[in-house]
Amino acid sequence: MTKTSDTLGPVVSSAHLAEGSFPEVSEFEFGLIIANNAFSRWTERAMAAAGHPELSSLDVLVLHTVRHRGRPKKLADICLVLNVEDTHNVNYAVKKLKKSGLVSDGRLGKEKTVEATDQGIAVCDRYREIRENLLLSAMNELGFEPEQLSRLSALMRLMSGQYDQAARAATAF
Repeated sequence: MTKTSDTLGPVVSSAHLAEGSFPEVSEFEFGLIIANNAFSRWTERAMAAAGHPELSSLDVLVLHTVRHRGRPKKLADICLVLNVEDTHNVNYAVKKLKKSGLVSDGRLGKEKTVEATDQGIAVCDRYREIRENLLLSAMNELGFEPEQLSRLSALMRLMSGQYDQAARAATAF
């Protein structure tokens, strides 16, 4: 007797967590785990191809956030956009980026800001070229529909809110 996908159950990393009332959430979480690790690996290797192998995935995300819209950013704003609670990690990333010459410090009133340097902008542009050639062209060939990705993105943002709310509740538990 061969097993079908119906008898195997959901694809999860922790079967004991899928035994609850909503096993599909465990499927979603497993998808997040492997997607997060693949995305982190991608950002690091794409940035290495762009000339900066010393940068971690968070460093890359901070650089792109700082470059976004060409305006100086406050540390708190970078943390908010990236949904990073530990400001020390983002501050360390900013220091690494500054040491690499990719960002510079500034001031907006009393607040310290950071913005991309010309070198940082050039590296972001090179990263974008690499992304277009290696990632986006492959996605286009697979036939991904932009509307599907937009719906998935919206769902992931909604789910992040659920996890944030549950984290707050767990803290007060």
